[in-house]
Amino acid sequence: MDPIQELAGLLTAGRLITDPDIVDGYRRDEAHTVVAGQPLAVLLATSTEEVSTAMRWAHAHGVPVVPRGAGTGLAGGATAIDGCLVLCLSRMTAIREVNAEDQYIVVEPGVITADLDRAARAVNLMYGPDPSSWETSTIGGNLATNAGGLRCVKHGVTRDWVLGLEVVLADGRVIHTGGHTVKGVTGYDLTSLFVGSEGTLGIIAGATLRLRPRPAQEPITIVGSFPSLRSAGEAVAGVVRSGITPGLMELMDRATLRSIDDWKHVGLDTDTAAMLLAQADDEQAAALIGNVFEEASADFVATSTDALEAAQLLEIRRLAYPAAERLGRCLVEDVGVPRSLIPDMIERIEQIAAEHEVTVLTVAHAGDGNLHPTFVFESSTGEVPHNVWAAADAVFRSALSMGGTLTGEHGVGALKRRWLELEIGAEAMSVHQAIKKALDPTGILNPAKAI
Repeated sequence: MDPIQELAGLLTAGRLITDPDIVDGYRRDEAHTVVAGQPLAVLLATSTEEVSTAMRWAHAHGVPVVPRGAGTGLAGGATAIDGCLVLCLSRMTAIREVNAEDQYIVVEPGVITADLDRAARAVNLMYGPDPSSWETSTIGGNLATNAGGLRCVKHGVTRDWVLGLEVVLADGRVIHTGGHTVKGVTGYDLTSLFVGSEGTLGIIAGATLRLRPRPAQEPITIVGSFPSLRSAGEAVAGVVRSGITPGLMELMDRATLRSIDDWKHVGLDTDTAAMLLAQADDEQAAALIGNVFEEASADFVATSTDALEAAQLLEIRRLAYPAAERLGRCLVEDVGVPRSLIPDMIERIEQIAAEHEVTVLTVAHAGDGNLHPTFVFESSTGEVPHNVWAAADAVFRSALSMGGTLTGEHGVGALKRRWLELEIGAEAMSVHQAIKKALDPTGILNPAKAI
């Protein structure tokens, strides 16, 4: 029997898609510069049992499996390869339990991140991580990449909020890690191992996530405009030195502000070199942040307690990537450096853009040192031009030379594998490969990704 027909016979009718026109929509994520292969089929899974069935079949036939959520990833982690089964988890959308007393929520991987936070809000709790795509990205993808977001300077990244996981292994076995308790040190920390593993060690089919009380009042928003990226970076470093932990602190450069305003016509000051957007939980912290901005030569500083105005400002920040896409093809990068070196890294990105004659739009989760330089270029074939790759390489190496990292939240995916050993070293690379071999001995889980 044809293997695909065999798999179809094991599943509920309609779950397995082989129509080429429909399959094409599942071949790639938002990393459009990664070449997508041709899958054998797409499985629209609706339960852990279906995922387990598919993995047993794939293991028996040696078929590679590429897990996929909403396809909002920016590193090519969900890009299909030739002959694979795309295992789409976006239909697994159940919120199985919300426990307000013990402050946790149990969800399936297809739950939209913002919907998860809204479920928490209904019981006066919150879920912290909020990637810019939180209205479209799924929690499964967030878990796979250990996603961050605007609020992670204060509330941490996805891994900090995970209590336990339901994971389907490469051979179809289902394991449960962690639990519902705040503390638990039994055995190895498999929960943390699977978070951020980009679908290379197992398929996350469920998660127990911690929740926390919502702040008693809406945050105070501080906006500052700066005459140079360097001065904005100095303001960020100044806030860090002050000991204040802002609720968020986001940076947008002039090119980003102009791209957003040209699109949405929201009246941004597009002559300023950079804008910083911060939030604080109380008036004293907000005043201190404002003072730091002024000491860093801000042209303008304003403070607001209006919740609607704050939401509108945050929405402007979340528009940065789609606004950049309107200018051409984009290579979106994701380096991180120690926060005190933000001014140096911003300056270096500017220098690299000029040296390689590349258009770069920079935004940053500046409060935790995570910068997103977006390289914009024209290409009729979709291939990244040599000078863009050379500029990206220079940015990566500059971040590493400052004690930084290749990726703060997007993941390695397919885009950054060639630089991975440069950061972690040959010995650590061999440990990664040994773990991969132990959990995925036939190498079918998301091949050519992450490691």
